Amino acid sequence: MLRCSALSEVQAEEAAVARTRARTTKAPKAMRRAAARPRAPVRSAPTPYFTHFDAAGQAQMVDVAGKDVTRRVARAGGRIVMQAPTLALIAAGAAKKGDVLGVARVAAIQAAKQASLLIPLAHPLPLTRIAVEFTTDGQANAIAIEVTAETLSRTGVEMEALTAAAIGLLTIYDMCKAVDRGMRIEGVRLLEKTGGKSGHYIAA
Repeated sequence: MLRCSALSEVQAEEAAVARTRARTTKAPKAMRRAAARPRAPVRSAPTPYFTHFDAAGQAQMVDVAGKDVTRRVARAGGRIVMQAPTLALIAAGAAKKGDVLGVARVAAIQAAKQASLLIPLAHPLPLTRIAVEFTTDGQANAIAIEVTAETLSRTGVEMEALTAAAIGLLTIYDMCKAVDRGMRIEGVRLLEKTGGKSGHYIAA
């Protein structure tokens, strides 16, 4: 009886070991089958980069030859803050140098046409329209400028609008600095652009 009992215990242990081996040999096969299944490619977001540098990090003018000629429009703006008496002189047209805003408007238009000479990697564009508007804010003692630039071209006209806005405000400063050297130019930025593959942009 003891021999039978001992034998049955040995057989039970051998059976348990056999079951364990079977499980451990089956697991790798299942893993291999799972690894062999085709998986969908993982798409990562494109890495942002500055287009005005080539692969070697050298400055370049972006090649736009493959783009379509489309109507492109950009609006840019900013403002100049000053003392209340300075604003009153400008509004009355009584500044010693004459019509400040009239001169600043011409300066802004001229600057838009010269943007490619001032911004090293900007393309020279055939501008079809430049419009400059000034708005007086009596509460903030400020004058805001808004420039709209348009072209039929292969690249955007943002730099022309931004250059015009900045130079228009600088011209106001230049003409009024004898009265108010503490004037402050601020908020020069792109307000809106349309045309091209990047689509429609409106500033928040």
